[in-house]
Amino acid sequence: MGPLSAPPCTHLITWKGVLLTASLLNFWNPPTTAQVTIEAQPPKVSEGKDVLLLVHNLPQNLAGYIWYKGQMTYLYHYITSYVVDGQRIIYGPAYSGRERVYSNASLLIQNVTQEDAGSYTLHIIKRRDGTGGVTGHFTFTLHLETPKPSISSSNLNPREAMEAVILTCDPATPAASYQWWMNGQSLPMTHRLQLSKTNRTLFIFGVTKYIAGPYECEIRNPVSASRSDPVTLNLLPKLPKPYITINNLNPRENKDVLTFTCEPKSENYTYIWWLNGQSLPVSPRVKRPIENRILILPNVTRNETGPYQCEIRDRYGGIRSDPVTLNVLYGPDLPSIYPSFTYYRSGENLYLSCFAESNPRAQYSWTINGKFQLSGQKLSIPQITTKHSGLYACSVRNSATGKESSKSITVKVSDWILP
Repeated sequence: MGPLSAPPCTHLITWKGVLLTASLLNFWNPPTTAQVTIEAQPPKVSEGKDVLLLVHNLPQNLAGYIWYKGQMTYLYHYITSYVVDGQRIIYGPAYSGRERVYSNASLLIQNVTQEDAGSYTLHIIKRRDGTGGVTGHFTFTLHLETPKPSISSSNLNPREAMEAVILTCDPATPAASYQWWMNGQSLPMTHRLQLSKTNRTLFIFGVTKYIAGPYECEIRNPVSASRSDPVTLNLLPKLPKPYITINNLNPRENKDVLTFTCEPKSENYTYIWWLNGQSLPVSPRVKRPIENRILILPNVTRNETGPYQCEIRDRYGGIRSDPVTLNVLYGPDLPSIYPSFTYYRSGENLYLSCFAESNPRAQYSWTINGKFQLSGQKLSIPQITTKHSGLYACSVRNSATGKESSKSITVKVSDWILP
């Protein structure tokens, strides 16, 4: 870049004079299609700094030039103009007081703001020699200084090798890129360290002492870069996942005593029991030694099958076991016979069904007047007669509990039709 000429003395000219001067210049020399070269120095501009729009390859025999804000040479976009004869500078309605024009057509904008970003048009007028003027366009983008970032964490105290952590570089900054550092080095990419699409968020899966930090993040744009203070994760001791041992997974209802034990045993943990996802309530039926690691059910019912979980806790948190569900053996309860009506006419078909609550499923058998008929839940006799009258009994048995139960009905078959 060649040296800039010193700005000429500014003459006080009224706005009517500005209009007249611009009009005369354009009238004398109609513009041509020739182009000029304009560059910004520095090429990347940040808010509050100065930028020089430097003009190259100026044509010879200049009469003057005019700067506009935007790409249209409208009067209200008029910033300033320079008239070679007399070295006069004329200010327009778009002049902010921070623009300085030089004799080589370059324009200095001081203390740049967001409103200054965008396009600028330079119109160059040559003297009357048969050639026209030259119009050049230039656009520059303003970049903000990057703020000092900070790191926010979803969990600053993760369990070693057990918990995931999400680190976020704040604040969200437009037109900026993000970079992460660990232990002062550029972040290595492993299956445990993964970045979001914008690089602003870092996912750490299963934090270990080797990747606990310190972490730093950097926000960068074309004019500046800022790095956060370091953040180091505080690894908590790993909790072993507990598991439940039980003396009987198939207890008999109201008969067997159950003992649950939460493993492993440690004096450094406290123990909590859960039933159906709820903390096990205090009940006189449930016995728990002082340490709470052992749970005793003197008699279990079919409504207490679970699932059961135990949790071990330290002062930082806890972890639960996999659920355990009991297979409570019960029944058979007193059976029911369907349908319940007992009067039939000769020639009708008799269908009876028997059901009893039982686990495992009960075994069924039928007798008529004490004589075995068949095994199964259903009894069917087509076209019954009066000789089929009698006592029909359904017997049920559960081989696992050793219990039996029965239900009977009296069936009456008549030859006559009830009035």
